Amino acid sequence: MLDKKRNTPLIALIGAAALMMGAPAFAQDAAPADPAAAEAPADPAAEAAPPAEPAPAAPAEEVSTDVGGHGELTIMTMFLDAQPVGKAVLIGLALASIFSWTLLLTKLFEFGGLERQTNRFLEAFRGAKNTSDIGRIAMSDEFEGNPLADMAAAAVQEVEVSRQAGLNITGEHRETTISRAVAAVAGVQASLAKRLSGGMQFLASVGSNGPFIGLFGTVYGIMYSFIGIANTNTTNLAVVAPGIAEALLATGMGLFAAIPSVIFYNYFQTRISAYGARSEGFVAELLNAISRQLDKGA
Repeated sequence: MLDKKRNTPLIALIGAAALMMGAPAFAQDAAPADPAAAEAPADPAAEAAPPAEPAPAAPAEEVSTDVGGHGELTIMTMFLDAQPVGKAVLIGLALASIFSWTLLLTKLFEFGGLERQTNRFLEAFRGAKNTSDIGRIAMSDEFEGNPLADMAAAAVQEVEVSRQAGLNITGEHRETTISRAVAAVAGVQASLAKRLSGGMQFLASVGSNGPFIGLFGTVYGIMYSFIGIANTNTTNLAVVAPGIAEALLATGMGLFAAIPSVIFYNYFQTRISAYGARSEGFVAELLNAISRQLDKGA
C-alpha cells in the first residue's frame, strides 16, 4: 500500500493534465454563434438613422379636351372628324330627313286644300238639276283639278258623247251608256290614287331602311375605332371615346330620319284611305244622279 503523502504529487499532476485537455472545449462552447457579428462593432450612425421618406407621387397626366383640333367634343366636331364613309352616311340620312319634313308640309297643304275644295264642289253638285248642270259645275274653273269634279266631268262627257252619237241613252242604250260612264270614272279614280300616293314610297323606304343605314355607319365607325386602339396599344377611354361617339352618331341620325318618316307615312295613309272612301261614296252618288236623269229623259 502506497503511502498517502507519496501519492499527492501524482494526483495533482493528473488533475492538471485533465484541466488542460478540457479548456479548448469549454472555450469553443462559450464562443458566439456568428464570429463576424461578434467581431463587428455596432454602428451608432446606422441605429440613429431615421426611416426613409416615400418618394412623392407623379402628378396625374391631364387629359386634353381638344378633339381632332376642333375643340371640345360636339356633334359638329364628331361629323368633321368622322371617316369618309361615316360622313356619307350622315349626309345621306340628313338629306332624307329634310326631304321627309318637306313632304310632310307639302302633303299637309295638299290635303287641306283638297278637302276644302271637295266640300264646296259637293255642295254645288247636290244642287244641280240635270246632267248639263253637273257638267257645267264640274268643268268650272273654281273646281279645276279636283278629283271628284274630274269624275263628274268624265261621266257627263261620256253621256253627252253617247247622245251625240245618236244612241238612245234613255231607252235601249241606257245600260251601256251607264257602263261607259262607270269606266270613265274608274280611269279618273286610278289617276287619283297615283296622285295622292306621291311621295309615300319614299317615306316608306326611309322609315324601313333608315335605322339599318345608320347601323351600317355605326358598325364601320366602331370597327375603325378598334383598329385605332390596336395601333395605339391603349385602352384609355379619353382616346377611344371620340371614335365610338362618332360611330353612335350614325345610329342616332338613322333613327332621327326613320321615326318621323314612319309617323308621316301612317298618317297620310290614313288620310288617303279616308279620301278614297269619300270618292267611292261620291261615285255611287254620281251614278245614281245620272241614272235618275236618264230615266227622266234628260
